[in-house]
Amino acid sequence: MLMSETRILYVEDEPFLGKIVKESLERRGYFVQMIDDGNKALQVFRDLNPDICLLDVMLPGKDGFSIGGEIKELQPTMPIIFLTAKSQTKDIVKGFNSGGNDFIKKPFSMEELVVRIENLLNLQNQKSRHHAPEYYNIRSFRFNPSLLELTSTQQTIKLSNRENELLKLLVQHAHHSIDRRKILNEIWGDDHFFNSRNLDVYITKLRRYFKEDPNIQIITLKGIGYRFVY
Repeated sequence: MLMSETRILYVEDEPFLGKIVKESLERRGYFVQMIDDGNKALQVFRDLNPDICLLDVMLPGKDGFSIGGEIKELQPTMPIIFLTAKSQTKDIVKGFNSGGNDFIKKPFSMEELVVRIENLLNLQNQKSRHHAPEYYNIRSFRFNPSLLELTSTQQTIKLSNRENELLKLLVQHAHHSIDRRKILNEIWGDDHFFNSRNLDVYITKLRRYFKEDPNIQIITLKGIGYRFVY
């Protein structure tokens, strides 16, 4: 994974430390979304869809362990590093039970933090190459292809088999153009005119499902195909 593509959710209520860590990571090419309120963490997590989370343990509103547990319920494979001044065994055990993948004790060096971030991201990439994800997070939506379900904060949509296969193809090529003919051949078996018209209908349906979040778009690339962005 290129660092320029790596999105980090950083929850920290110490402004001086937070500023140093955020700026240091950004200089290394990461994108960092920092917040200082534990109560806002879950919504920001849904909106950002990060690659890794850095969570301070002692936070106002909601502590890092609680946030980590909620994140793991939404996305069990999300890498989480807890940042803490605590080092007692009971605290470390609690952190791992809350879904933490690693701990780093304050004060820490940026070199150590970056090594731990990259180590978890590399492990995550190795796992993803061998196991298809059970579901995909699309901003505030969760798409579960095995259940043919698209779930948002407002509703759960049962997808038809064709809708399911089309959305899965779009998600797997998210943020990249995908050729219209490739979609037709993979889902319908050929690019006949009748199937092409059906594709237009299904694209319209998927756009309607995502209408509650304008940041999720299926963009038509005239003469080429589509790009799914979120």
